[in-house]
Amino acid sequence: MTDNSLMQQVPRVKPPLDPQFRPAALAHRAFADAVAASARPIAVRLALEQADGSVFHFPTRLLPAEHPDAASNFLYLERLVKFLLWSRGGFRVYLDDSGELGQRLRRYFLETPTGKFDAGLMGERVYGRPFEIVLTNDIPGARANTTPLGRHLDGCRIGFDLGASDRKAAAVMDGKVVFSDETVWSPVTQSDPQWHFDQIMDSLKKAAQHLPRVDAIGGSSAGVYVNNRVRVASLFRGVPPAAFDQRVRNLFLDLKAAWGNIPFEVVNDGEVTALAGSMALGSNAVLGIALGSSQAAGFVTPEGNITSWLNELAFAPVDYHPAAPADEWSGDRGCGVQYFSQQAVGRLLGPAGIDAPADEPLPEKLRRVQKLMEQGDPRAEMIYETIGVYLGYGVAHYAEFYDLRHVLVLGRVTTGRGGEVMVRRAREVLQTEFPTLAEAITFDMPDEKEKRHGQAIAAASLPAISR
Repeated sequence: MTDNSLMQQVPRVKPPLDPQFRPAALAHRAFADAVAASARPIAVRLALEQADGSVFHFPTRLLPAEHPDAASNFLYLERLVKFLLWSRGGFRVYLDDSGELGQRLRRYFLETPTGKFDAGLMGERVYGRPFEIVLTNDIPGARANTTPLGRHLDGCRIGFDLGASDRKAAAVMDGKVVFSDETVWSPVTQSDPQWHFDQIMDSLKKAAQHLPRVDAIGGSSAGVYVNNRVRVASLFRGVPPAAFDQRVRNLFLDLKAAWGNIPFEVVNDGEVTALAGSMALGSNAVLGIALGSSQAAGFVTPEGNITSWLNELAFAPVDYHPAAPADEWSGDRGCGVQYFSQQAVGRLLGPAGIDAPADEPLPEKLRRVQKLMEQGDPRAEMIYETIGVYLGYGVAHYAEFYDLRHVLVLGRVTTGRGGEVMVRRAREVLQTEFPTLAEAITFDMPDEKEKRHGQAIAAASLPAISR
């Protein structure tokens, strides 16, 4: 990502510990203003295709070649495609520009390290197809193969959630939690797929003991899941590739078979978070953002559905500064995980003047900051204020791609008074820079009981029971 003055907009609300932050939301607004003021803007059609045949269209406009800021076209287009790939998903990108810009975009995703990372995951790993950039004027029509999922509360159900540090399971009868259990585990370091199977089965059996029967099982887990198959998931990254393909990819199908092939659904944990928020709020158009070991996200449409979109916003760019922090997995800069997770807390310790051992695990660094926050330490408060500013500009950027009315904010990073500081600063950003969004979007933070039981009920509600 190269420096470009049009795409490097200085925020009016500055994060106290990150003076070089250059929000994507402001860059896109400045770019759109420059395009609107240009004599001959270039209309460009862009579309993403998923393996089920869904095609999502995203028309946009670029600056004419003679414009003094025309060099911004590529950065804008590349960051736009990157965001769309991780928010919507797709193995094939259509662009009706076969000139130098389109060729450059193709080279980026096929030849550069960060582009190849995205292409590799979006292609074979997620959708099981070679990744393509298709330069053509013959773009297929828009179509979406989405169906309602969740909100089924009848019968005896188990809901589970698999996290990086603990796994949860709950027994739910006609929409009421009658038992819940939380077990500490460390799945990331485990290489044996059978270990993962046994651990999850153990939690399901504990919940089943509190039900007269089990009619359906629904679950959430960090990662990308397509038709109950594991495509990409950090929880299983300790499993060797061959064993992953043989045992992990169909892990939840094997669990379903072990339970007599009763209705069984597993989806990304962000989706269940958003669904739980929608059910608790009694409203739709909900974007859930969980700030934990990574950033998880999910979206409930204005119609009340969760979709086939990926919503992996941890990889979606929110900062366009060329020296923005790099994601340790993809190597790309300015991606959400460095702004909305424990990783953000960890990298802000130094700028805040808080000493911590370099090898101290991120959860311990977070607890250190939370303890200082309880003691009224202003250094800890600056960390939360900085993340809150990130959140405000991040939500403004997300609103360009999601038709949202509610933002549900949760996760370990939001625990305690720090979460309140974050949300207050995020609201301030919207009120200062995006007053129209400030009137249209509300921030919501569930309490601890609502988070535990709401997530369990939402997960359990995923499968429909055939009668």
